[in-house]
Amino acid sequence: MPKLIVGLGNPGKQYEQTRHNAGFIALDTLMDSFAISSQKTAFKAELYFANIKGEKVIFAKPQTYMNLSGEAVLQILAFYKIPISDLVIIYDDKDLPMGKLRFRESGSAGGHNGMKSIIHVLGTQDFKRLRIGVDMPPEHFKIVDWVLSKMSAAEITEIKANINQVKGFVDDFCQNLDFKKIMNNYNK
Repeated sequence: MPKLIVGLGNPGKQYEQTRHNAGFIALDTLMDSFAISSQKTAFKAELYFANIKGEKVIFAKPQTYMNLSGEAVLQILAFYKIPISDLVIIYDDKDLPMGKLRFRESGSAGGHNGMKSIIHVLGTQDFKRLRIGVDMPPEHFKIVDWVLSKMSAAEITEIKANINQVKGFVDDFCQNLDFKKIMNNYNK
């Protein structure tokens, strides 16, 4: 059974460099480090297939818009018979400083609509995730406007650089290293 690594974001050119698309940006950065053997659009997502350390890995970008991300995740898990223990979700988090990365084994949605959707359809919040800091909104910003605002080139570069520093987690995950060890290795 393959491993599933999902980056959250919104489809469409107008969302490409927004804070809410940090998951897509991170996934693209990770995929640059691995040989993608094929790709297809299915299950309301763009799917990219790789073989890493002898394991099949599916990188997925849901195309449902953020608040329905769970629909794509559930369909992919069901079709490929992937247990929730072999799932990692990568997403933006306004409660972390810009570019800061944090691996967690479980947790609440923290107000994130994509995570709310995934927790709702899976019926659990016990799944692995990598949170990417996008900062708290300035006082005059509504949260929705903040997460849909464009990041600067420097902020995007910082996210990509930090993802490149932790990309080894994919190898570790494929080799079934205990996730607590992955957290200890990469949560700096």
